Amino acid sequence: MMLRWCRSVINGLKFPLIAGIERTQSSIGGFSTSAWACKHNDFYQDLDQKFIQFHKKLMESLPSSDWTPLPPTGHLPPERADIVIVGGGVMGWSIAYWLKQKENRRGALRVVVVERDPTYTRASTVLSAGSIRQQFSRPENIQMSLFSALFLRNINEYLGVVNEDPIDIQFNPSGYLFLASDQGASALEENYSVQREQGAQVLLMSPTQLKEKFPWINTDGVALASYGLENEGWFDPWMLLNAFKRKALSMGVYQCHGEVTGFTSSKREMLTDMHELVTLRRINQVIVQVPNSLESQPVECALVINAAGPWSSHVAELAGIGTGPADSIESIKLPVEPKKRYIYVLHCPDGPGLNCPMLIDTSGAYFRREGFGGNYIAGRSPAEEEEPDISNLEVDHNFFQEKVWPCLAHRVTAFQSLKDSVAMVCNTLLLLAVALLSL
Repeated sequence: MMLRWCRSVINGLKFPLIAGIERTQSSIGGFSTSAWACKHNDFYQDLDQKFIQFHKKLMESLPSSDWTPLPPTGHLPPERADIVIVGGGVMGWSIAYWLKQKENRRGALRVVVVERDPTYTRASTVLSAGSIRQQFSRPENIQMSLFSALFLRNINEYLGVVNEDPIDIQFNPSGYLFLASDQGASALEENYSVQREQGAQVLLMSPTQLKEKFPWINTDGVALASYGLENEGWFDPWMLLNAFKRKALSMGVYQCHGEVTGFTSSKREMLTDMHELVTLRRINQVIVQVPNSLESQPVECALVINAAGPWSSHVAELAGIGTGPADSIESIKLPVEPKKRYIYVLHCPDGPGLNCPMLIDTSGAYFRREGFGGNYIAGRSPAEEEEPDISNLEVDHNFFQEKVWPCLAHRVTAFQSLKDSVAMVCNTLLLLAVALLSL
């Protein structure tokens, strides 16, 4: 309401004072002032034009406009911030959004997001399969996923921006379908009990029921299936990333294109109750290397959030984590390392139709429908001894022919035709491999 009122008031300004001066004639000491008015008419016309230009620029500077009276410095981060987030993928921008949601007044918290690859060509966010499920074994994961599903269904209530187009992440709630052999059936039943306790809508199906629901599935080797009835499916991760980013920027978050190359910190020492000397470190500055330049910008901050995805361990090492003496706590590395995964795009006109879920086979291979033109995406995690090289994003087509296709062809008869005529576009995905620490 206030924005609408401001616009109407500004639109109503016609600068009557200037117009009145131009049109008025008066008499001073018996002499007409009309000549004086004519002499200065051009001056006031120019002044009137200046006001009109000012009015136009003021309108452009209202919310939803990109105009700023200051020269652009988007390539440089601010000199000071409260919180610096390293990594501008969906996790980084999501953190920035929720931090700004918690501030008690606008501008109370200065948040900076640093991303080294503004094109996101190597980002896990946009190279992922973009899926969501509640079929986990731990209650914490299930609860987070249930909220995430609610968030995605009502995304415009959370991430909508005034005067911007509505958000459409193309959420497809077709569900997850896990298939289990005799060896994995008991684990599937245990997970099902946990999921139901947490409120997830999941259904267990026998091979007969599975065949009735999805006639195109070969149930050979399947002892039990678990199917998500709601709040599971897939979406466009690129759209979700941009929705978080657009909303966070509208809330006052700063973005910076550059790479974090180091930190400056202060330290102090203290003795524990066991009289052991402990060194405490506190980061004071984040050093950001500006792209295509020798320039580095230090950013003073109170807190740093590591959201660098697969490269989080490297960022932690820059802060001294995992680089200390062998027997010290500083020697413990952040248990995150990059893993490369292949996602293959397949074309099979006779494949499963619109009711095709994200299917995870007993072998670990998976596939799901992609669009409506007989296209699918598929993949499989390699064995530990087959982990591919992470130094590049090249695709191993033989891995599909030898490890993925046989599983797909066994489970879905229509996929047998892919052996001789594979029309694939392949992406690679750097995922996180997290080793959980025992508490």
